[in-house]
Amino acid sequence: MMEPKHFLWHVEGKVGVITLNRPEKKNPLTFESYAELRDWFRKLRDERAVRAVVLTGAGGNFCSGGDVHDIIGPLTKMKLPQLLEFTRMTGDVVKAMRHCPQPVIAAVEGVCAGAGAILAMASDLRYAAPSARVAFLFVRVGLAGCDMGACAILPRIIGQGRAAELLYSGRSMSAEEGRTWGFFNDLSERPLEMAMAFAKELASGPALAHAMTKKMLHEEWHVPLDQAIDMEAQAQAELMLTKDFQRAYEAFAAKRKPTFQGD
Repeated sequence: MMEPKHFLWHVEGKVGVITLNRPEKKNPLTFESYAELRDWFRKLRDERAVRAVVLTGAGGNFCSGGDVHDIIGPLTKMKLPQLLEFTRMTGDVVKAMRHCPQPVIAAVEGVCAGAGAILAMASDLRYAAPSARVAFLFVRVGLAGCDMGACAILPRIIGQGRAAELLYSGRSMSAEEGRTWGFFNDLSERPLEMAMAFAKELASGPALAHAMTKKMLHEEWHVPLDQAIDMEAQAQAELMLTKDFQRAYEAFAAKRKPTFQGD
């Protein structure tokens, strides 16, 4: 993959790391960085060498959301067709994150606000420093909490009542609240190290199986239980044809740990 222009990218083993890198402004997003993130996650669908992705921010903060001068100001001068083009593009970032096969793990420190909170929410897992403050602050700029899938995804993570309070008030959720409510999987003074450790563990596992778990977690939100059970039966049957499944059986029979290769 080519080097991105609007964030940092590096690969450690089988783990790709995206670092939002405008630390002097707490890593805000621009029209260009939104679009590049969307395109990058779409490209990851075909990047088989990368088995897991970590998303983080530079300089002790995760992301402060849309840049006030680069995005908010110009939006106030646009007509509806242009505004729709923007809101659909930002929503496509979340779609791309949810549809890329690799598990995405957010490592959150400090400010995690607006679209930054959405990026954390759209990740598959989240680890945070005690300094993390998450704010879905759209209401504070006169907008609704229904941004980039927040009204669909956030209640499924922390519950309807808690999500409603955050989306209506725009207040910050502390790191400890986030862990208690299930938004954060765990807290650490070094969340990036924790995220990387788990990402490497995932990357050494059965890639096709992890991709299927992610796919089913996403697709089963909106189907009845009986249909979900049928979907999972189909998924598991297909995975029983993979070489990794055969490797796991052979390793078990030989009383050793399997070495998965992602096929």
